[in-house]
Amino acid sequence: MTTNDLNGLSALGIARRQLHFILIADCSGSMSGDKIASLNHAMAAALPAMREAAADNAETQVMVRVLRFGDGADWHIGTPVPVDALQWSDLTADGETHLGTALLLAASVLNPENMPGRQLPPVIVLVSDGQPTDDFAGGLAALLASPYGKKSVRIAVAIGSDADLDVLDAFIAHPEFKVLQAHNAQELTNRIRWATTAPVKTVSSPLTIEGGAVAELAREAVSQAGATGELVW
Repeated sequence: MTTNDLNGLSALGIARRQLHFILIADCSGSMSGDKIASLNHAMAAALPAMREAAADNAETQVMVRVLRFGDGADWHIGTPVPVDALQWSDLTADGETHLGTALLLAASVLNPENMPGRQLPPVIVLVSDGQPTDDFAGGLAALLASPYGKKSVRIAVAIGSDADLDVLDAFIAHPEFKVLQAHNAQELTNRIRWATTAPVKTVSSPLTIEGGAVAELAREAVSQAGATGELVW
């Protein structure tokens, strides 16, 4: 679809569908050094492919937020930014692992008041290297109880061997999806590239998300999940 086509839709009063993408990034102290540097590199490297995936479905507007958690949680990018306008700014790491607090904050925006208009199921990608040190169960319950949180496509990337896979499985809450594992910088780059592009392609496809697209995405995730290179982390 061309720019003229989109302008034509606007002239007819037909709003583009929105796909909200939220990255929830572990910025606790255990992520300091090579891990957080690799995550920053992976996100910056993934953006061109993410923009290309969005452009392939130009009738869908992909909006991006980034949520960080360490001692508490806060928005690194709080106002949704169109993926074409997104410029990555590096995350830093320090503190505890307050994942439950992060999920509560994410839940607070996953509603029609904060996401008005025509909405596709949001995509939420969680990246973590450790174990929550706060009320994860309460945060997850709030996320899954929110209007758009329960409809979201949730993907988890485990960095290193210390990440709590049971927690990440609970976050995904889908029997067919597997946690993506990264044990070195190259694996993390590959996992982030897939997690930021494949769901955008699938969710914004003309196929409905209930019509087998999630199952197909889950099968792709299985092929991406295991370690493929040197175990560094």
